[in-house]
Amino acid sequence: MSNFDIASKLYSVPGIVIGFTVHEYCHALSAYKLGDETAKSEGRLTLNPLRHIDPFGFIFILFAGFGWAKPVSFREENLKRPRRDKALIAAAGPFSNLILGLAFLFGLKLLFPVLSGKLPYNAFTITANLMLYAGIINLGLFAFNILPLPPLDGSHIFLAGLNLKKETEAKIYRYGMWILFAIIIAENVLNVDIIPIGKFTDWVFNLIFNY
Repeated sequence: MSNFDIASKLYSVPGIVIGFTVHEYCHALSAYKLGDETAKSEGRLTLNPLRHIDPFGFIFILFAGFGWAKPVSFREENLKRPRRDKALIAAAGPFSNLILGLAFLFGLKLLFPVLSGKLPYNAFTITANLMLYAGIINLGLFAFNILPLPPLDGSHIFLAGLNLKKETEAKIYRYGMWILFAIIIAENVLNVDIIPIGKFTDWVFNLIFNY
């Protein structure tokens, strides 16, 4: 592994931790606000990363490019409008990553002229890279999780609007997971870009910094 690879992974760590933590916290918070206290009783209504980070999921995203955090539980029967509320709970996670990603990149653009003149070169480089990686990672988490493939959050949002029978949803989740798994393997083994997450993050980056 080259020094560049090591540096990129080190720069990625804070963005991953923040992204996973806020993502799961927003799931828990939205469930709590919509009438279910399961996540709160399980200690998930917190911004403590240790309550949300899954060690294996963290290692996977750092070295394989995809990963996961500990899922937030909720009881559907406690929700006032279950179908709508499930979609809102699912959407809270990825959209929190979108907001974080935009905040980091806009913050970098606004602070860049100030930081470059006030901080020593090494400190400036580290700060700028941490903000850049955090922004790109969180945009990537949004783009990935919003896909309508089980078990990703986007599938819950998508299926909530279809009003399908639970048996039908169960089949979609079962086969959808295999489809997602096959896509991830194909991207990593064949080095193909099936899910255009990189194109999305590049587009947002260019939109922010070139205008």
